[in-house]
Amino acid sequence: MKQDLRDKRKDYSQNFINFTQVSDNPMELFNIWFANAMESSKISEPYAMNLATIGVNGFPKSRIVLLREASNEGFSFYTNYESEKGKGISGNSKVCLSFFWENLEQQIIIKGIAEKLDGKNSDEYFQKRPRESQAGALVSQQSSILDFDVNLEEEVEKILSNYEGKEIPRPAYWGGYLVKPVEIEFWQGRPSRLHDRLRYLLEDGKWVKERLAP
Repeated sequence: MKQDLRDKRKDYSQNFINFTQVSDNPMELFNIWFANAMESSKISEPYAMNLATIGVNGFPKSRIVLLREASNEGFSFYTNYESEKGKGISGNSKVCLSFFWENLEQQIIIKGIAEKLDGKNSDEYFQKRPRESQAGALVSQQSSILDFDVNLEEEVEKILSNYEGKEIPRPAYWGGYLVKPVEIEFWQGRPSRLHDRLRYLLEDGKWVKERLAP
């Protein structure tokens, strides 16, 4: 069945970027926008972000992961290092992150270099996760092919039983990445598709601001 969506559109008009007053540091603007998204009752997971990588087959692939820390150093998330995304990052550390907050009519696109976080950092975060999620990390060889009759819930229960009253250790193949940004673009929806776009480029250790045509 053919889907004709050519007449489906929304006019954006909630806000704008004041190009004459934006900070020289993109993280200051990110923190403002992110705080507004966190405070919005209409956005359930403002920390959900799209992560795009280049796979070992040469194709790009994007999926949603959760932002776990943002600082001047970059943006952190956690995953299985042996997953499809982990193998992609191992082969090509250039990645792209993006946030889209529909109710604020805002988008942030981040290009950067992904690096593994140290074991101490990954250990600390792993122990903050619910025990069921910890057990799930041990059970799931993420992105591997499973038989259709495998019962992962039963495997999780076995792990929980085996480690009852004990700390569940972080598996060596699971941990965090820090994406160090080299480019950050802020997009604010505007009427008549004349959207505001502000891009920061990292050049010789300093951020350079540019306004982009919509």
